[in-house]
Amino acid sequence: MSLGVTQDQAQLEVTDALVQRGVLTPEQRDWALDVHERTGSPVESILVASGLVKRQFLYWLLGELWKSPYIDLTRERLDTSLLTGLDPDRLVGEGWLPVCRLSTDEVLVASPRPPSDELLGAIGSTLGYQVAYAVTTDWDIRYALQRCFRDVVLDRAALGLWQRSEVQSARRILFTGQKVFLALAAILVVAALAMRPVVTIQVISVVIGLAFLASVAFKFTVCMAGARLERHEPVTDSDVSALRDEDLPTYTVLVPLFREARVIGDLIENLAQLDYPPDKLDILLLLEESDTETVDAVRAAQAPPTMTVILVPRGTPQTKPKACNVGLFFARGDFLVIYDAEDRPDPDQLKRALVAFGRGDERQVCVQAALNYWNVAENILTRMFTVEYSYWFDYMLPGLDALRLPIPLGGTSNHFRTDGLRKLGGWDPFNVTEDADLGIRAAAMGYSVGVVNSTTYEEANRAVGNWIRQRSRWIKGYMQTVLVHTRHPLSLARTAGIRRTLGFMLLIAGTPVTFLLVLPMYVVFAASMLIPSGAYARFFPGWVLYLGLVNLIAGNSLMIYVCMMGAFKRGRYKLVGWALLNPLYWILHSIAAYKALWQLITRPHYWEKTVHGLSGLTAVPHQHQPGVDAD
Repeated sequence: MSLGVTQDQAQLEVTDALVQRGVLTPEQRDWALDVHERTGSPVESILVASGLVKRQFLYWLLGELWKSPYIDLTRERLDTSLLTGLDPDRLVGEGWLPVCRLSTDEVLVASPRPPSDELLGAIGSTLGYQVAYAVTTDWDIRYALQRCFRDVVLDRAALGLWQRSEVQSARRILFTGQKVFLALAAILVVAALAMRPVVTIQVISVVIGLAFLASVAFKFTVCMAGARLERHEPVTDSDVSALRDEDLPTYTVLVPLFREARVIGDLIENLAQLDYPPDKLDILLLLEESDTETVDAVRAAQAPPTMTVILVPRGTPQTKPKACNVGLFFARGDFLVIYDAEDRPDPDQLKRALVAFGRGDERQVCVQAALNYWNVAENILTRMFTVEYSYWFDYMLPGLDALRLPIPLGGTSNHFRTDGLRKLGGWDPFNVTEDADLGIRAAAMGYSVGVVNSTTYEEANRAVGNWIRQRSRWIKGYMQTVLVHTRHPLSLARTAGIRRTLGFMLLIAGTPVTFLLVLPMYVVFAASMLIPSGAYARFFPGWVLYLGLVNLIAGNSLMIYVCMMGAFKRGRYKLVGWALLNPLYWILHSIAAYKALWQLITRPHYWEKTVHGLSGLTAVPHQHQPGVDAD
């Protein structure tokens, strides 16, 4: 194949050669060329993604057609001295790698791209050598880059945000100013208790009650704002149908996995349901090097060619956000989404996200899809979990979006502009709720986050111990996020604005504070019912108890109401009554909050692993829609 042929001629030459060798039938060739004409994707990507041709054989054949040798980088010994001074981001983006010196003035370079004069000239000027060209697969390039830039990738993934902006990283828990503030506050409280114990206890009781009510009232107000959008359909089916395959960009899907061997088969099946051209999907399975069980499970499952395994280098911290940062380094999509191992996203979710991005401005860096659960009817805990998530994603997040307030992202189904995500610095590997932190950081840096009307179904936590481990990590992450973004509160207020800063404090700070206050308020209320009033009347006179009782009843009533709304909107009508148990469900939240506070002090960066694949039920099919009672 000469360097001067047109793109269409090149595509035809490749497919004709495959037909001549009996690898493709004429009908398969015509189909591949038709997809190429319709989508604009290279025919080699189409053939590999469809499974019609093995990747290695195809690039060997391309080497013949391009009159260049084929090279297997998994077996070739690389001269790493040639990488000195090269930008790994450029190598990832352009897809080439120097292999070895052939002479004092010539270097062998491998790439899956056609050897155009422009490409060879650019590589030669970068290296300062004459270039001999070899063909390899796109997979080989990624594998070799993982191997050659292992330390660089690990350093960026673990310390990139901290090195760029220490103040945005949770690596340090408290800065000096925060330590001084907390110490002064503690001294003032102790001094007040010593001098005026009765008045101080009464003031603390009133403050606790009002803080609880303020946090709950804020959530209720935001949910009511979200309810006003209830009949509004931001992205319709016709909007999705109007998208043309040739206009769709490459979409990277990151799937961080750790000790998930039991759900690998379901994961591959769920991702295969995505309604998106396979040749434009860049699915990266992010596996920890030490997790040999999951690595073996992925190999045994024979993942389709659209999926690439990325091994996350060993190193601290070993967290999901660090794995995602590794994936971001290798991502080649214009847009990017995160899915968890057990996720079942709506098939058209990627397309709906693209429509939502198209309606936003250039400052919109992310859109969040809703999360819900397919094993809702398994036990009381899964029902309460589903009720909680229904109000959060169907009312709370749309309300925050409508009021232009910061949106704390969920741990999955966040869709990003990849360039924008890189400008934000990626995820903070030291924050154990990296998603919420990233949403707040986006707001603090002047970006916006929206929501899209699409749902990803997950497995609700069915075991109390597993639930507390998961929820304590989330609450600890909220605490970390508050500490990170209040280091320079005046700067935050200037950048994000007073209204968004107050919204951040009421939601991100208010949520763990509310959970911490639940148990003390319940204990005081129970004591007032069981103990004669004379024993505590001095410290808790009638007006203090009545105020606390009103706050407790009003706060719980508001939350019960919005939980009922969430269950009703999802069409899960049998769950509406279960919302009455929300006050008891909050006791579990409070236990998790105290565990989170203790871990924030003793093990701030410890990542409590949530075990998936425990449900004994079968997943709800994709066609489940709001309005159908799934309970």
